[in-house]
Amino acid sequence: MATQLAAVPSYWVTTAATCLAAFAILLLFKRRLSSRSKYNLPPGPKPWPIIGNLNLIGSLPHQSIHALSQKYGPIMHVWFGSNPVVVGSSVDMAKAILKTHDATLAGRPKFAAGKYTTYNYSNITWSQYGPYWRQARRMCLMELFSAKRLDSYEYIRKQEMSAFLNDLFFNFANKTILLKDHLSTLSLNVISRMVLGKKYSEKSENSIISPDEFKKMLDELFLLNGVFNIGDFIPWIDFLDLQGYIKRMKALGKKFDMFMEHVLEEHIERRKGVKDYVAKDMVDVLLQLAEDPTLEVKLERRGVKAFTQDLIAGGTESSAVTVEWAITELLRKPEIFKRATEELDRVVGRERWVEENDIVNLPYVNAIVKEAMRLHPVAPMLVPRLAREDCNIAGYDIPKGTQVLVNTWTISRDPEIWDNPTEFKPERFIGKEIDVKGHDFELLPFGAGRRICPGYPLGLKVIQASLANLLHGFNWRLPDTIKKEDLNMEEIFGLSTPKKIPLEVVVEPRLPNHLYSL
Repeated sequence: MATQLAAVPSYWVTTAATCLAAFAILLLFKRRLSSRSKYNLPPGPKPWPIIGNLNLIGSLPHQSIHALSQKYGPIMHVWFGSNPVVVGSSVDMAKAILKTHDATLAGRPKFAAGKYTTYNYSNITWSQYGPYWRQARRMCLMELFSAKRLDSYEYIRKQEMSAFLNDLFFNFANKTILLKDHLSTLSLNVISRMVLGKKYSEKSENSIISPDEFKKMLDELFLLNGVFNIGDFIPWIDFLDLQGYIKRMKALGKKFDMFMEHVLEEHIERRKGVKDYVAKDMVDVLLQLAEDPTLEVKLERRGVKAFTQDLIAGGTESSAVTVEWAITELLRKPEIFKRATEELDRVVGRERWVEENDIVNLPYVNAIVKEAMRLHPVAPMLVPRLAREDCNIAGYDIPKGTQVLVNTWTISRDPEIWDNPTEFKPERFIGKEIDVKGHDFELLPFGAGRRICPGYPLGLKVIQASLANLLHGFNWRLPDTIKKEDLNMEEIFGLSTPKKIPLEVVVEPRLPNHLYSL
């Protein structure tokens, strides 16, 4: 008998196993459908066996889901493979998901990205709702992003902003640049000094990774944490890694771990033998917290690395993407640029740069920031949530285990909320008390509720100061070969949504030369 089995070609064994697995999955899928028939589920398209509604999702999922929501309504039920998904696409649905049922829907699905790129779900973004996550959130609010802590790092933000503006003037005046490269460097310098204690955008003798490689790693991290990985939704083919994402996630995880180990060893060595050591950066703070015996959940080494990675990535990408989109929109509407510079000249004057405490007195510049966040949300579908228990929204049942999405891209284009929603019109925010802090569900760039981005106060400061100084210090125009009507406005989908084709722009100084000197 054993000899007969051995004689069977491995191809047929594999084929038979695959067919049996497919049959088992089909039965399981049908069983899940029938088990949910007792629920009053939201409307949605009829699923195909095994793949569910994945055939309806294109390369820009937020736009595909937007199109479906126009047909099925503001709350919709779809299937991503064998995973049930509910999508909220209106202000009322966002409020129900992120506020009314916030605690019930505060879970996170266990996607491969969280496993392979964030130390097995150890960071703030992907960690499961529970004691570990609640402790991480308290650490962010009370230690890492407290007003006192952020104020203590203001000198870093001022120094890096000055160096950034100086670099544009002395090295790139009247030249064509890729704007996002410079914005990413500014953000990375600010964040790396605050989090790691030094810049990682410059080469140094003991550096284990080049600045360009580090930026590529961050771009890859955001892409892989937002992609639709087929294996997350059809688990039985996960091992095939059909899109190659798992391989990339594992490789990226190893690179980041090598870097994070280097960072931690540098910090630990610096603290050795120093009594009453005073934390100089956020990694120091995390290492001190890891030694705190009163913590409800011990902060392990991998947790320190995961949080550090979260702080760097979250603070770098969002500000660069938002400011690039804002400048792109202004190039299409010079009249908005003119009104902004008139406000800056009136409030700030032409003999100094914009400081953080000026922002409150610049309502039009603030309106430009909000409008860029509305029309080009960094996270067009907020990081997916998971129903921890059954609940009911708008008369529809949301069973435990359902993934829940909020499509802010659809909300930002709702004609019942916004006049001419696809037009870039900052004045729509003048005189309106709509903020970006999760209180107003018309505008949710950082999310809302328990899972709101804990670093949004820092991100907002960097975005506002960057944009204000770029508008104040320089005139911006397109290269002669590009007309404003021809600007490419396509997106790339990931955990963030940057421009598909980076913005090329010409830098022209507009303030007295002496202001650009450090």
